[in-house]
Amino acid sequence: MNDTATTAPHVCIIGAGCSGITTAKRLKEFGISYDQFEMSDDVGGNWYFQNPNGRSAVYESLHIDTSTQRLQFEEFPAPADYPDFPHHTLIHDYFRSYVDHFGLRDAITFGTEVTRAARNGDGGWDVTLSTGDTRGYTDLVVANGHHWSPRMPDYPGQFDGVLMHSHAYVNPFEPVEIRGKRVIVVGMGNSAMDIASELSNRWMAEKLYVSARRGVWVLPKYRNGVAADKVMAPPDIPKDVALAASRQLIRELVGSMSGYGLPEPDHEPLSAHPSVSADFLTRAGSGDIHMLAAIDRLDGSTVHLVDGSSVEADVIICATGYDMRFPFFDDTEADLHPDAEHRYPLFKRMIKPGVDHLYYLGLAQSSPTIVNLAEQQSKLLARLLTGDYELPSVEEQVRIMGADEAAHLEQYYATPRHTIQIDFGRYCLDLQAEIAAGEERARA
Repeated sequence: MNDTATTAPHVCIIGAGCSGITTAKRLKEFGISYDQFEMSDDVGGNWYFQNPNGRSAVYESLHIDTSTQRLQFEEFPAPADYPDFPHHTLIHDYFRSYVDHFGLRDAITFGTEVTRAARNGDGGWDVTLSTGDTRGYTDLVVANGHHWSPRMPDYPGQFDGVLMHSHAYVNPFEPVEIRGKRVIVVGMGNSAMDIASELSNRWMAEKLYVSARRGVWVLPKYRNGVAADKVMAPPDIPKDVALAASRQLIRELVGSMSGYGLPEPDHEPLSAHPSVSADFLTRAGSGDIHMLAAIDRLDGSTVHLVDGSSVEADVIICATGYDMRFPFFDDTEADLHPDAEHRYPLFKRMIKPGVDHLYYLGLAQSSPTIVNLAEQQSKLLARLLTGDYELPSVEEQVRIMGADEAAHLEQYYATPRHTIQIDFGRYCLDLQAEIAAGEERARA
């Protein structure tokens, strides 16, 4: 048995976004020693507008597309006067209040990046900081998020205008003046729809295009006057039954996408991560948004499309997603990085089987929300670190992980966007069952 297994845990938490702060709260509650490092000067991570660490994807007009009821932490309800879909400033305020309420701020070292984390001979981790210091820890929690490393398409040719990722988009005037411009937004995810809807106002872009490889189902934020995610099917209903009912309801609510001037999806509703928008369908149906096929190549101001047509453009905004990255791990450590297809399977979306004392918190594309995902995962982590929960064997972890991945991903079409997709409600029920099983193993 290595030294780490016989000593009291001393944990390093990387990041102080929503996943990092709720993990810290749980460790503090269980009396577990930890240090927390944050590159920025405040908490909030992705929800810190114009975060000085350069990693926030928040644009000025952004409202979260998950209802307050679904995103709030269990032990810290959001203020009663919060709207159904708060502006990003309210979300950031909520995270700050959470940290202050539970007395977590003093344990966070701000303005400090973890530049390297390496396994040591004792079974723990040596963590090197941007200050030059190296510290030893028994356990490492990775909570650095996965919406900060933009994935840009590699188009052949040369574009004379502005080619940028949506990560850099702030508003219609930053970082580029949009008024009077011919603009293409690439993608049909949530950010793409928000940005396209905003820029399609007739007083803004001269022409607003959306380019996509395939059609998507655009879901409304409300259903019969109630935030749609408040009336989701309970997670204890059989998945096939709930999925069939939800798909039928979506078809009845929004009808055919071609009725709005959009391409028909080549997949069933909920076979992709939901694209939710209150404005996009109306903008498209009103003729303010013009659909294009996927981009084939660039030639000066001319954008050639895969269907053989072309348009002239001044600005291309690529809302094409993000790569999972862990830059503090050595490139030679292949088991600590996603593969070439953006896959990174984990036991219960937390643990790499066979890699001891390393935990990923909040590393999933959770529907409907990621905000309180780590809050649930931290229940298992804290019990594991205190010895009240015991992991199954590595072989059993691998078996369970494979079954879980298949169950979570079976409804989605294959794409790098869906490799870490989970259903939050069903995941939480499964996690609770695993915690109970691990507690039984620990007692035995």
